[in-house]
Amino acid sequence: MEHFLWTEKYRPRTVENCILPERLKAIFQEYVNQKEIPNLLLAGGAGVGKTTIAKAMCNEVGCDYMIINGSDENGVDTIRVKIKNYASSISFAGGRKVIILDEADYLTPNAQAILRNAIEEFSINCSFIFTCNYKSKIIEPLHSRCAVIEFGLKNGEKQKMAASFFKRITYILDTEKVEFDEKVIAEVVKKHFPDFRRVINELQRYSKLGKIDVGILSQIGDISITQIVKHLKEKDFASVRKWAASTDIDNTTFFRKLYDALYDIVKPQSIPQAVLILADYQYKQAFVADHEINLVACLTEIMANVEFK
Repeated sequence: MEHFLWTEKYRPRTVENCILPERLKAIFQEYVNQKEIPNLLLAGGAGVGKTTIAKAMCNEVGCDYMIINGSDENGVDTIRVKIKNYASSISFAGGRKVIILDEADYLTPNAQAILRNAIEEFSINCSFIFTCNYKSKIIEPLHSRCAVIEFGLKNGEKQKMAASFFKRITYILDTEKVEFDEKVIAEVVKKHFPDFRRVINELQRYSKLGKIDVGILSQIGDISITQIVKHLKEKDFASVRKWAASTDIDNTTFFRKLYDALYDIVKPQSIPQAVLILADYQYKQAFVADHEINLVACLTEIMANVEFK
Protein backbone atom coordinates (compact mmCIF):
# COMPACT_ATOMS: atom_id res chain seq x y z
CA MET A 1 0.00 0.00 0.00
CA GLU A 2 1.34 3.40 -1.01
CA HIS A 3 1.50 5.90 1.86
CA PHE A 4 0.45 9.48 1.22
CA LEU A 5 2.12 10.84 4.36
CA TRP A 6 5.88 11.18 4.06
CA THR A 7 6.28 10.30 7.75
CA GLU A 8 4.99 6.81 6.96
CA LYS A 9 6.33 6.48 3.43
CA TYR A 10 9.89 7.20 4.57
CA ARG A 11 9.75 5.71 8.06
CA PRO A 12 12.99 3.72 8.57
CA ARG A 13 12.44 -0.03 8.48
CA THR A 14 15.77 -1.03 10.07
CA VAL A 15 17.69 0.06 13.14
CA GLU A 16 20.64 1.09 10.97
CA ASN A 17 18.49 3.58 9.05
CA CYS A 18 17.05 5.19 12.17
CA ILE A 19 18.50 8.58 13.06
CA LEU A 20 19.65 8.14 16.65
CA PRO A 21 22.79 8.72 18.68
CA GLU A 22 25.23 5.86 18.07
CA ARG A 23 25.17 4.87 21.75
CA LEU A 24 21.41 4.23 21.52
CA LYS A 25 21.53 2.64 18.09
CA ALA A 26 24.13 0.16 19.35
CA ILE A 27 21.76 -0.98 22.12
CA PHE A 28 18.86 -1.57 19.74
CA GLN A 29 21.08 -3.23 17.15
CA GLU A 30 22.26 -5.70 19.77
CA TYR A 31 18.66 -6.65 20.54
CA VAL A 32 18.14 -7.30 16.83
CA ASN A 33 21.37 -9.29 16.51
CA GLN A 34 20.36 -11.49 19.43
CA LYS A 35 16.79 -11.69 18.04
CA GLU A 36 15.51 -10.97 21.53
CA ILE A 37 13.53 -7.83 22.32
CA PRO A 38 13.13 -7.33 26.09
CA ASN A 39 10.50 -5.26 27.85
CA LEU A 40 11.39 -1.65 27.10
CA LEU A 41 10.33 1.80 28.25
CA LEU A 42 11.34 4.37 25.63
CA ALA A 43 11.08 7.95 26.88
CA GLY A 44 11.66 11.21 25.04
CA GLY A 45 10.07 14.17 23.29
CA ALA A 46 7.63 14.02 20.39
CA GLY A 47 8.91 12.92 17.00
CA VAL A 48 12.36 11.70 18.08
CA GLY A 49 11.90 8.14 16.81
CA LYS A 50 10.59 6.07 19.72
CA THR A 51 7.81 4.32 17.80
CA THR A 52 9.95 4.08 14.68
CA ILE A 53 12.74 2.20 16.45
CA ALA A 54 10.22 -0.12 18.12
CA LYS A 55 8.69 -1.03 14.74
CA ALA A 56 12.11 -1.35 13.11
CA MET A 57 13.30 -3.86 15.71
CA CYS A 58 10.16 -5.96 15.31
CA ASN A 59 10.47 -5.89 11.52
CA GLU A 60 14.12 -6.94 11.58
CA VAL A 61 13.59 -9.69 14.13
CA GLY A 62 10.56 -10.85 12.14
CA CYS A 63 8.21 -11.10 15.10
CA ASP A 64 4.48 -10.47 15.21
CA TYR A 65 3.58 -7.20 16.91
CA MET A 66 0.54 -5.15 17.78
CA ILE A 67 0.40 -1.39 18.39
CA ILE A 68 -1.99 0.19 20.87
CA ASN A 69 -2.21 3.97 21.10
CA GLY A 70 -2.49 4.83 24.78
CA SER A 71 -4.12 8.19 24.06
CA ASP A 72 -7.04 6.46 22.30
CA GLU A 73 -7.27 3.13 24.12
CA ASN A 74 -6.21 3.85 27.66
CA GLY A 75 -8.69 2.06 29.88
CA VAL A 76 -8.84 -1.15 31.87
CA ASP A 77 -11.04 -2.89 29.28
CA THR A 78 -8.39 -2.45 26.59
CA ILE A 79 -5.78 -4.10 28.79
CA ARG A 80 -8.01 -6.94 29.95
CA VAL A 81 -9.45 -7.80 26.55
CA LYS A 82 -7.28 -6.63 23.67
CA ILE A 83 -3.84 -7.13 25.23
CA LYS A 84 -4.57 -10.40 27.00
CA ASN A 85 -6.23 -11.94 23.94
CA TYR A 86 -3.25 -11.05 21.77
CA ALA A 87 -0.54 -11.92 24.28
CA SER A 88 -2.01 -15.32 25.11
CA SER A 89 -2.18 -16.53 21.47
CA ILE A 90 0.63 -18.23 19.57
CA SER A 91 2.69 -16.20 17.09
CA PHE A 92 2.27 -17.11 13.41
CA ALA A 93 5.99 -16.49 12.99
CA GLY A 94 6.75 -19.04 15.68
CA GLY A 95 8.68 -16.70 17.99
CA ARG A 96 7.88 -14.17 20.70
CA LYS A 97 5.25 -11.52 20.08
CA VAL A 98 5.60 -7.84 20.93
CA ILE A 99 2.99 -5.35 22.09
CA ILE A 100 3.90 -1.70 21.48
CA LEU A 101 1.99 0.63 23.80
CA ASP A 102 2.44 3.98 22.10
CA GLU A 103 1.95 7.14 24.19
CA ALA A 104 1.75 4.94 27.28
CA ASP A 105 1.83 7.99 29.55
CA TYR A 106 -1.86 8.42 28.68
CA LEU A 107 -2.80 5.03 30.12
CA THR A 108 -4.88 5.33 33.27
CA PRO A 109 -3.27 4.30 36.57
CA ASN A 110 -5.64 1.32 36.78
CA ALA A 111 -4.67 0.18 33.28
CA GLN A 112 -1.00 0.48 34.17
CA ALA A 113 -1.58 -1.51 37.36
CA ILE A 114 -3.13 -4.36 35.39
CA LEU A 115 -0.12 -4.37 33.06
CA ARG A 116 2.18 -5.27 35.95
CA ASN A 117 0.66 -8.75 36.12
CA ALA A 118 0.19 -9.04 32.35
CA ILE A 119 3.91 -8.51 31.74
CA GLU A 120 4.77 -11.34 34.11
CA GLU A 121 1.91 -13.62 33.09
CA PHE A 122 2.86 -13.57 29.41
CA SER A 123 6.63 -13.21 29.82
CA ILE A 124 7.32 -16.52 28.05
CA ASN A 125 5.33 -15.54 24.95
CA CYS A 126 5.32 -11.77 24.73
CA SER A 127 7.45 -8.64 25.24
CA PHE A 128 6.12 -5.14 25.87
CA ILE A 129 7.50 -1.85 24.54
CA PHE A 130 6.16 1.33 26.13
CA THR A 131 6.79 4.70 24.49
CA CYS A 132 6.11 7.95 26.33
CA ASN A 133 6.95 11.64 26.42
CA TYR A 134 6.85 11.81 30.21
CA LYS A 135 8.26 8.78 31.99
CA SER A 136 7.19 10.26 35.33
CA LYS A 137 3.60 9.39 34.36
CA ILE A 138 4.48 5.69 34.14
CA ILE A 139 4.13 3.93 37.49
CA GLU A 140 7.29 2.70 39.16
CA PRO A 141 6.39 -1.03 38.99
CA LEU A 142 6.42 -0.78 35.19
CA HIS A 143 9.78 1.00 35.29
CA SER A 144 11.22 -1.90 37.26
CA ARG A 145 9.91 -4.45 34.76
CA CYS A 146 11.47 -2.72 31.74
CA ALA A 147 14.81 -1.53 30.46
CA VAL A 148 14.38 2.27 30.52
CA ILE A 149 16.00 4.08 27.58
CA GLU A 150 15.88 7.87 27.33
CA PHE A 151 16.15 9.60 23.97
CA GLY A 152 17.82 12.75 25.25
CA LEU A 153 20.90 14.12 23.49
CA LYS A 154 24.27 14.51 25.17
CA ASN A 155 27.01 17.02 24.40
CA GLY A 156 28.13 16.88 20.78
CA GLU A 157 25.24 14.72 19.59
CA LYS A 158 22.82 17.47 18.61
CA GLN A 159 24.90 18.76 15.69
CA LYS A 160 25.56 15.27 14.34
CA MET A 161 21.91 14.30 14.60
CA ALA A 162 20.76 17.50 12.87
CA ALA A 163 23.26 16.91 10.06
CA SER A 164 22.07 13.32 9.59
CA PHE A 165 18.46 14.42 9.49
CA PHE A 166 19.24 17.22 7.03
CA LYS A 167 20.75 14.59 4.73
CA ARG A 168 17.66 12.39 5.11
CA ILE A 169 15.33 15.31 4.35
CA THR A 170 17.19 16.27 1.17
CA TYR A 171 16.95 12.63 0.05
CA ILE A 172 13.17 12.68 0.59
CA LEU A 173 12.76 15.93 -1.33
CA ASP A 174 14.93 14.68 -4.20
CA THR A 175 12.91 11.45 -4.33
CA GLU A 176 9.65 13.42 -4.37
CA LYS A 177 11.12 15.71 -7.07
CA VAL A 178 10.59 18.84 -4.99
CA GLU A 179 12.83 21.84 -5.69
CA PHE A 180 14.35 23.30 -2.54
CA ASP A 181 16.86 25.75 -1.14
CA GLU A 182 19.23 24.03 1.29
CA LYS A 183 19.39 27.10 3.53
CA VAL A 184 15.61 27.08 3.91
CA ILE A 185 15.62 23.36 4.76
CA ALA A 186 18.28 24.04 7.38
CA GLU A 187 16.03 26.70 8.93
CA VAL A 188 13.10 24.27 9.16
CA VAL A 189 15.29 21.62 10.80
CA LYS A 190 16.71 24.21 13.20
CA LYS A 191 13.26 25.45 14.20
CA HIS A 192 11.71 22.08 15.04
CA PHE A 193 14.75 19.99 16.05
CA PRO A 194 14.66 17.31 17.44
CA ASP A 195 11.03 16.71 16.41
CA PHE A 196 11.79 14.98 13.12
CA ARG A 197 8.15 14.10 12.49
CA ARG A 198 7.18 17.78 12.65
CA VAL A 199 9.96 18.70 10.21
CA ILE A 200 8.81 16.13 7.65
CA ASN A 201 5.16 17.14 8.00
CA GLU A 202 5.98 20.83 7.62
CA LEU A 203 8.11 20.22 4.52
CA GLN A 204 5.40 18.09 2.93
CA ARG A 205 3.02 20.98 3.50
CA TYR A 206 5.44 23.52 2.01
CA SER A 207 6.08 21.23 -0.98
CA LYS A 208 2.50 21.85 -2.15
CA LEU A 209 3.65 25.36 -3.11
CA GLY A 210 5.74 23.81 -5.90
CA LYS A 211 9.16 24.48 -4.43
CA ILE A 212 10.68 25.24 -1.07
CA ASP A 213 12.70 28.45 -1.28
CA VAL A 214 13.20 31.76 0.50
CA GLY A 215 9.59 32.65 -0.24
CA ILE A 216 8.43 30.54 2.71
CA LEU A 217 10.92 31.94 5.23
CA SER A 218 8.27 34.32 6.52
CA GLN A 219 6.13 31.28 7.39
CA ILE A 220 8.98 29.48 9.12
CA GLY A 221 10.48 32.06 11.40
CA ASP A 222 12.90 31.06 14.13
CA ILE A 223 11.57 30.34 17.60
CA SER A 224 12.34 33.72 19.14
CA ILE A 225 11.54 34.79 22.67
CA THR A 226 12.53 38.43 22.17
CA GLN A 227 8.97 39.68 21.71
CA ILE A 228 7.46 37.80 24.64
CA VAL A 229 10.30 38.88 26.94
CA LYS A 230 9.56 42.49 25.99
CA HIS A 231 5.89 42.03 26.96
CA LEU A 232 6.86 40.36 30.25
CA LYS A 233 9.22 43.19 31.17
CA GLU A 234 6.48 45.74 30.48
CA LYS A 235 3.96 43.60 32.43
CA ASP A 236 1.68 43.90 29.43
CA PHE A 237 -0.76 41.06 30.12
CA ALA A 238 -2.95 41.78 27.07
CA SER A 239 0.04 41.42 24.74
CA VAL A 240 1.24 38.32 26.57
CA ARG A 241 -2.13 36.66 26.10
CA LYS A 242 -2.30 37.72 22.45
CA TRP A 243 1.20 36.31 21.83
CA ALA A 244 0.31 32.99 23.48
CA ALA A 245 -2.84 32.68 21.38
CA SER A 246 -1.08 33.38 18.08
CA THR A 247 2.18 31.46 18.48
CA ASP A 248 2.66 28.02 16.97
CA ILE A 249 5.58 27.21 19.27
CA ASP A 250 5.30 23.91 21.09
CA ASN A 251 4.98 24.75 24.78
CA THR A 252 7.61 22.26 25.93
CA THR A 253 10.06 23.68 23.38
CA PHE A 254 9.27 27.21 24.55
CA PHE A 255 9.83 26.35 28.22
CA ARG A 256 13.26 24.97 27.34
CA LYS A 257 14.09 27.97 25.16
CA LEU A 258 13.19 30.38 27.96
CA TYR A 259 15.10 28.30 30.51
CA ASP A 260 18.26 28.45 28.35
CA ALA A 261 17.95 32.24 28.09
CA LEU A 262 17.38 32.98 31.80
CA TYR A 263 20.92 34.16 32.56
CA ASP A 264 20.69 36.73 29.78
CA ILE A 265 17.25 38.16 30.53
CA VAL A 266 16.61 37.70 34.28
CA LYS A 267 18.38 39.24 37.26
CA PRO A 268 20.54 36.67 39.11
CA GLN A 269 18.44 36.73 42.28
CA SER A 270 15.32 35.84 40.26
CA ILE A 271 16.75 32.88 38.34
CA PRO A 272 15.89 30.22 40.98
CA GLN A 273 12.27 31.42 41.12
CA ALA A 274 12.03 31.42 37.33
CA VAL A 275 13.39 27.85 37.18
CA LEU A 276 10.81 26.65 39.72
CA ILE A 277 7.97 28.28 37.78
CA LEU A 278 9.10 26.77 34.46
CA ALA A 279 9.53 23.32 36.01
CA ASP A 280 6.06 23.49 37.56
CA TYR A 281 4.28 24.43 34.34
CA GLN A 282 6.30 22.04 32.22
CA TYR A 283 5.10 19.25 34.51
CA LYS A 284 1.50 20.49 34.31
CA GLN A 285 1.79 20.52 30.52
CA ALA A 286 1.37 16.73 30.52
CA PHE A 287 -1.99 16.90 32.29
CA VAL A 288 -3.83 20.07 31.27
CA ALA A 289 -6.74 20.10 28.83
CA ASP A 290 -5.90 23.52 27.37
CA HIS A 291 -2.21 24.13 26.67
CA GLU A 292 -2.73 27.79 25.80
CA ILE A 293 -4.17 28.53 29.24
CA ASN A 294 -1.27 26.67 30.85
CA LEU A 295 1.22 28.77 28.86
CA VAL A 296 -0.53 32.04 29.74
CA ALA A 297 -0.63 31.04 33.43
CA CYS A 298 3.11 30.31 33.35
CA LEU A 299 3.93 33.62 31.69
CA THR A 300 1.67 35.49 34.10
CA GLU A 301 3.41 33.99 37.13
CA ILE A 302 6.82 34.82 35.67
CA MET A 303 5.67 38.35 34.92
CA ALA A 304 4.46 38.82 38.50
CA ASN A 305 7.37 37.21 40.39
CA VAL A 306 10.52 37.57 38.32
CA GLU A 307 12.73 40.64 37.91
CA PHE A 308 14.12 41.17 34.42
CA LYS A 309 17.37 42.88 33.47
